[in-house]
Amino acid sequence: MIITITMNPAIDRGASIEKISPEKKLRCGELTVEAGGGGINVSKAVKELGGLSYAIFPAGGGNGRHIQEILTKKDIPYTAVKVLANTRENLTVVESSTNLEYRFVMPGYGLSQEEVERCYSTIAILNPLADILVASGSLPPGVSEDFYVRLAHMAKKSGIRFVADVSGSALQLVAQEGVYLLKPNLSELAGLVGEEHIERDEVKEIAKEIINKGFCKVLVVSLGEQGAILITQDHYEEIPAPHVEKLSTVGAGDSMVGGMVWMLQRKKELLEVVKFGVACGTAATLNIGTQLFNKKDAFRLFKTMNVDTQKT
Repeated sequence: MIITITMNPAIDRGASIEKISPEKKLRCGELTVEAGGGGINVSKAVKELGGLSYAIFPAGGGNGRHIQEILTKKDIPYTAVKVLANTRENLTVVESSTNLEYRFVMPGYGLSQEEVERCYSTIAILNPLADILVASGSLPPGVSEDFYVRLAHMAKKSGIRFVADVSGSALQLVAQEGVYLLKPNLSELAGLVGEEHIERDEVKEIAKEIINKGFCKVLVVSLGEQGAILITQDHYEEIPAPHVEKLSTVGAGDSMVGGMVWMLQRKKELLEVVKFGVACGTAATLNIGTQLFNKKDAFRLFKTMNVDTQKT
């Protein structure tokens, strides 16, 4: 079982407009509404691939109920920990004349310490059922930056593979605890070793340093539309993304994680795991607004990537 943790879920709203101009009424096209937040998106990706995951998240107010309704319709099992504050919402607007994407991400409302503890207890009770635990997304106000550290420690004791797709101080702290897989981008990778910026050709040396420190067993460095880099103790592989005409980047990173954990659960080799993750992330850019990827697109791109590898 894959369990996903989303401590800062959201209703993701998306729309498009011909041109964005200040101080005018901007009449948008049709509104799309989705349940969002890192872990929830990972669960949606696993579901699209035909896999099974269990989503855990705090939910409050009308937005919290809406997320539950959406997941119920998608037949994604979940536990929503009831909290007082209304769950946040985000807005993505695509300017169709330029294909530029504007993403307005809200911080979320604070959780009380008692609500945070109920979230942790809900996860702890379910953890014997999991073989992969995914923590993805930001933390809302009121949740300590070491929350993921507690989860990582619990997972380690229980022999669960912990996958962390987090950023900032939360990433720094959970890495020091040690996890199975980390998925930073270049900027986040630099932060892990106390640097402000690193170049791509420095990744191999820095990644080996991170693994030798015990921060993780598998490091997947996301390069966005350029693909990803897989590093383990004895392996280094650059994985270019297939070229596509992207429409939106919303959910691409979460789609990548979803594809990877689905393949991990199926006991695939790590190179195949990360390749498929890149295919899913790339497939997500083919859809507009708040949609993730289509399964057929993901497998088509994955097949193309394998053909290109064989040619080289």
